[in-house]
Order: sequence, then structure tokens, then C-alpha cells
Amino acid sequence: MGLRILLATTVIWPSAARLAGAFASVGARVEALFPAGHMLGRSRYLAAGHAYAPLLALASCSAAIARAEPDLIVPCDDRAVTLLLETARRGKFTDLVVRSLGRLDAYPDLIGRSRFIQTVRGLGLVAPETAPVSGEEALETALARIGLPLVLKADGSYGGDGVVIARTEGQARAAFRKLSAVSRWRSLARAVVRKDAHFLRDAVQAPDVSLSAQRFVHGAPATTAFACWQGQVLATIHMDVLETLGSTGPASVMRRVDCRDMERAAHTVAAHFGLSGLHGLDFVRDAAGKAHLIEINPRATQASAMALGPGHDVVAALTSRLSPAAARPPLTGNCTIALFPQEWRRNRDSAWLKSAYLDVPWDDPEVLKACLEPEEASPQPPAALPLTVRQAVGR
Repeated sequence: MGLRILLATTVIWPSAARLAGAFASVGARVEALFPAGHMLGRSRYLAAGHAYAPLLALASCSAAIARAEPDLIVPCDDRAVTLLLETARRGKFTDLVVRSLGRLDAYPDLIGRSRFIQTVRGLGLVAPETAPVSGEEALETALARIGLPLVLKADGSYGGDGVVIARTEGQARAAFRKLSAVSRWRSLARAVVRKDAHFLRDAVQAPDVSLSAQRFVHGAPATTAFACWQGQVLATIHMDVLETLGSTGPASVMRRVDCRDMERAAHTVAAHFGLSGLHGLDFVRDAAGKAHLIEINPRATQASAMALGPGHDVVAALTSRLSPAAARPPLTGNCTIALFPQEWRRNRDSAWLKSAYLDVPWDDPEVLKACLEPEEASPQPPAALPLTVRQAVGR
């Protein structure tokens, strides 16, 4: 039997399903822990699925690991990372979690946004000043020292949630009150509207929230996906972000670039924290082209499934550390990539849908259909959907 991979996700993001295909394409057996309704359950590349229960998160995680007996666990969202860390803290599957994530004692400094930025600034990387905001007095201190605009961030948030750009002191104070106060009634409403039992748990017991304030960097976003093993970087993918879902949301169009700043940051972070597995870094590139590191995603990101040539296939590079991995041909010769269905959902008239490489899961038709289903409001094919996609899903 070849390498066994367990994907772990607690949110319904298309990127997890794309990772299933990526790992299967290099010869791995792929199983996954995921919530009900996730498109992962429809992927032809999935050898076995394991139910994730938000109200029994640790129990369902441990059960999946015990059944799958993986060689490596790949978390696909931040909550999944926390779940693995807590599993190891309780003395379960500790060696496996260390093999999958790297040094566990480094993770408090990775997950805490202000602690991470303070650490990497001390390592000589370019990153904006960031300070913890534990109360209103700390916010006022940050406003005086860092100035405006200011970015307020909640630790543990992802996908653009829990991030507010404040351009006035009034906006900063309002954002602080909103992010720091978890309303039980709002959590209950979210549990119903979003059909996500995690919010039901928050309604029962409001979680502690840690906030940070970061100096706003004027420029354009950029991102890095990288694979590493015991602190050594194996492969990197650097992207300039051309479009995003909302002002603070994830990318929907990216352009592959070479960047010494981003490459150095990946190697420095991996070595200092002793990382293993798939990870991501987010940057803002200023007018002079300098990349400012603004945060880490200590898990697989949207670009992780892509094969972009030698040295730029993080899935194959990581797999090769444990088992012979099949080489994958480069995804595209077009360095601009529109993520599907993200860019189509952002703007169905987007010019990028015609000019960029459209990253559609042609090889996994049921996942392709699942990507489209939330948008189906009528039996008529959406005119903005490329004809080839409509044909592929029989519409």
C-alpha cells in the first residue's frame, strides 16, 4: 500500500476537494474527515470518508485517525489545525501530529497573530508593526503608536472573517467592540442560517477572543504556498493576488511570480518554527514591490493543490519525503489563474474568466457539479458560465 493521507477539514471549502485529487495524482491513498454536505464526499479520488461532528469534534477527529491509520494528516482550515493540536495535547496520536505539522511547541507563536509578527520581525523579515489588543486601553495605545489606517484581527479567524480595516478612530473602536463581543443570540442565528453547529457551541459557551492591531500596508495582496519537512522548505508557489472575494477575503484570481522576499520568508519561517506539512503566508506588496509579511496560514491553502513545474508542486514535494511520488505535469502555461468557482461567483462577467487559465476540476465531475449547486436558482444554464463547463456538467 502506498502513502496514506488523511485530509482534515471543518468548513466547506472547494480547496479541500482539490487537494484530494492532487494527492491521489501522486500515488497516495486519500481519506478525509469532513462535515456533512462537503463536496469531498463526492470526489472520485476519495478512498474513504469520515464524519466530522462539530459538537463532538475531538471524538470524531480521533475516530477518523484511528480508522484511517494515515502516514500524514493535512489540515485544510485553521480550526482543523487547532483540533489536531488539542488531540496531541491530550496524548493521542502525538507522533503523527508532530510528523504532520512540525514542532508543536511553536504553534502558540504561529496561531497568535501578534506573537507571530513580532517573532518574524525579530528574525529580520519585513512585516508591519502588530500589537495585541486585550482591552480598550490597549486599543487606544495601538491607535497612538501604530496610527491609522489600522487592521484589527481576531486570532483563529479565517477566510476574511474577523478582519476589519479601520480608517478612523471611530471605526477602530466600533470594530473592537464587534470583534471582542461574541453574542450568544448572534451565534444561534448563524448556526441556523449557515447550518453550522460550531456557532451553536458558541451560543452555549461564548469563546474567548484575542485581538491584534496591525499597521495597514498600502499595496496589493500576495500569497505563498509552501511544503516543508522538519524546518526545510521543499517547494514554494508564490502568487500575486489580482482579485479577492471582498476586501479582506480569499483570492479568486492569482498570478504566479518569482519573488526573493517571499521565498526568503518561507525558508526563514519554516526553519525557525521547525515546520512540516503544507503552509501558507500572506503578504502585501507595496508600490516599490517590497513584500510585507502580514500573517501565516499554518495549513494547506488554495494554491496548495496546483502543480506549477519543478520546485513549485508542494503536494508532490511533501509526498516524496515519505514515499516515491509521481511527477505531475505543470497545470498551465498561463501564469494567471482564475480559481473556480470563486471568480465565477465573484463576478460572472469577469474578464478573467476568458483571459486567465480557469482552474476547473474537469477530472472530478461530481466535485465540479457540487461547486455549482449553491448557485443554481433556476434550470437555465448561467450565461456567464463558460460553454465548456456547461457541457461538462450536462447543462
